[in-house]
Order: sequence, then C-alpha cells, then structure tokens
Amino acid sequence: MLIRKLFGFENAHIVRNCSSDRCRRSLHGHSYKVEVILEAHALDNGQMVYDFGLMKGHIRTLIDSFDHAVCFWDQDDPAYIEACRTFSARWIALPVSPSAEQFSRLFFVLADAVLRQTDMKNGEADVSLQSVIVHETATGYAQCFREDAQNPRMGAIALDAIVFSEQVLAEWPEPDMYERLKQGQRFANPDVVRQV
Repeated sequence: MLIRKLFGFENAHIVRNCSSDRCRRSLHGHSYKVEVILEAHALDNGQMVYDFGLMKGHIRTLIDSFDHAVCFWDQDDPAYIEACRTFSARWIALPVSPSAEQFSRLFFVLADAVLRQTDMKNGEADVSLQSVIVHETATGYAQCFREDAQNPRMGAIALDAIVFSEQVLAEWPEPDMYERLKQGQRFANPDVVRQV
C-alpha cells in the first residue's frame, strides 16, 4: 500500500548548463510541490501505513528549509555564490545543480535518512520511502526512486555536502537536528498507549 504526503515551498535558483537560456542565465523562482510517497505491506496499530502527523516533524522541517530560500550548486561561479550568501539570509548550498530532478533526489535522500534513523513506536511494519515527486510547475515534475537517489551517474548527494545557512538552521524547532541526522543518531516517534 502507498500513501502520499504533499508539501510546498517557494524557492529561487539558476540551473546552469540547461538548454533554456532563461533558466541557465537568470535567477528565477518556482512554487514547488513535493510528494513524499511511503510504502508498507502491513498497517500499524492505528491501521495506517504511517501516521501523516509524523511526517509533519523532521521531514517537513527539512523540506520547509527550502521555502523562500535561494539554492545554488556549490560548483557555480564563486561570485554568484558569494552574492547569494550576502544578499539572502536563507540559502542552501547543494552538491548538485538545483533542477527538479536533483531536488527529487535530494528530498529522497533527506526523507530516507530520517525514516531509517527513526525508532517506530506504534507497530509500523516495513514502512519505507517509495519515491519523491517534485512538481516544479503545474505541468512538469520529476520523480525519484531509490535507484535514482543512489545512482552515482546522476551526481553524489551526501548529507554532509548539503549546507544550510545560519538563518535556516535558526528557524528549526531542533537546531541540532541536521547534525544528528548526519551523524546517524536515532530519532524516536512518540510512544503510543494502545486502547482496546
């Protein structure tokens, strides 16, 4: 069974080396929609694949980090990178170009790390991340599956290669969350007292 949670954010970027002149040479923005799709072959004690409320925690925090931020490829022109850091309090440096395809891979890596490092407390079975879809426009999206996220031919995405600005980190409910995630520390869902 599959379930889907939808998130949204506004973001600005330049996608270098693409075919569209406007896209590769001009800073521009999109109203992104992100679908996080989970899969399980059994249900938890609440008869759910995974409680949607749980996805409003660390996964939402990470995706919301991109809202009203500028994202740049860490291999872009140094003057452009410096301008992004100087004139925007909310920026994110990425090890890949900020295309819809790479955003789908990036969010897959982030959400998958959260799920793998979370101790389930309500009888969740084999819940796993099935895919992530990133809608860049109303008519175009990119979908990432596990094999895409781990494909080195598409560019490596390591957690320690993603850098969030101080302002982004300061707005998180748990400012040390990303360090904990990078270090492989465990997160815990809330305990649930079962009622019969």
